[in-house]
Amino acid sequence: MYIARQPIFNTEKRVYGYELLFRRGRESRAFDGSSAAHATASVIAGLFESGIEKIVENKKAFINFDHELIGMDFVELIPPSRLVVEVLEDVEVCESVQERIRYLSKQGYQIALDDFVHDYGSYPLVKEADIIKYDLMATPLNTLRETVQMGLKEKKVLLAEKIESEEEFQQAKAMGFTLFQGFFFSKPAIIGAENRTKTTTKTQYIRLIQELQREEPSFDCLAEMIGQDVNLAYRFIRVISGRTRENSVDSIKKALTYIGLKELERWIHVLMIQELGSDKPQALVQLSLIRSKFAERLAKCSRLKKQQHEAALMGLFSTIDALTDRDMKQALEGVSLSKTVRSALLEEEQGELSDIVEMIKSYEKAQWSSIDRLAKKLNLKPEEVFDCYLQSVDWGKKTMADMV
Repeated sequence: MYIARQPIFNTEKRVYGYELLFRRGRESRAFDGSSAAHATASVIAGLFESGIEKIVENKKAFINFDHELIGMDFVELIPPSRLVVEVLEDVEVCESVQERIRYLSKQGYQIALDDFVHDYGSYPLVKEADIIKYDLMATPLNTLRETVQMGLKEKKVLLAEKIESEEEFQQAKAMGFTLFQGFFFSKPAIIGAENRTKTTTKTQYIRLIQELQREEPSFDCLAEMIGQDVNLAYRFIRVISGRTRENSVDSIKKALTYIGLKELERWIHVLMIQELGSDKPQALVQLSLIRSKFAERLAKCSRLKKQQHEAALMGLFSTIDALTDRDMKQALEGVSLSKTVRSALLEEEQGELSDIVEMIKSYEKAQWSSIDRLAKKLNLKPEEVFDCYLQSVDWGKKTMADMV
């Protein structure tokens, strides 16, 4: 079974929920190649087996329901506070469907209409809907003004899907949309002026990384550099304190000896990414962490086992362009990276880690046929891919908590 999640944001670019996209496994050609009922039953079973908190954390799960599933009582297995019932656009509306939707609504479930293209005034499920989703590829914003006004007048929550740029996000927000779905948040918004605070912080991290990459790094030098930045020192000690059995960490140098140089380098990279993303959506920083662990796990379980550390670093730095609002080449200036990692970030379709790069992006977009092809190339089973992803989501959540 595969389960991928795509974040849904509010107007502040904070995660409101996750749409869960899924299929049963390699035997299915694609999501729409298998019964929606069986696929949704699989994902709900998966939610219970894996733990819903691991997949959607404390957010809402948006799950697609077709005509058959709407009538089944296992919907109620998931509490109303955690589930949004997303009615597919091709559901044939009859009296029994309307009655069932009314019942679920009274039980406290939010009802969403997926990829809405119907006439707002006459579509029978509009009255019960809490959320109406518009695919901006199928229904561009300039065609929705009248419909949007009708929805806002009736206090509907409007969700814009396939937002691909900051400009689209701002336009949709200005029109009255309050929920947004797409990859706009992970793309850089190129700006003219450089943020000096970030540049200073980045320079400090680069000095640490350069020292770590020396043939014989000095614990004294590392401790001194960390101690020169109170914010970095505080965050570093917090992270290390959660990973030692000692009652206290009484010096930066002692903290360094607890974790060792390899683990230190990893955490310096993680802290750097988190610092650079301080004014960005937290979901973007978390995406970096998830990609890092996902890339590492995929490599470790595949024919690229010896490159798991480089894969982790590649995944972590894969959003540095969006975090710094510069293109990738500019963002990597002055950052000491191996040729393999740099090649993977700058030339995604080439190099030794190209299959890992493609797998990560295919999984995030739920491109199941590409995932099957890449899993075969990497000598991975479908269940291994999902296990790697689930572990990565859980690690990303815990790591974010450590850095608060």
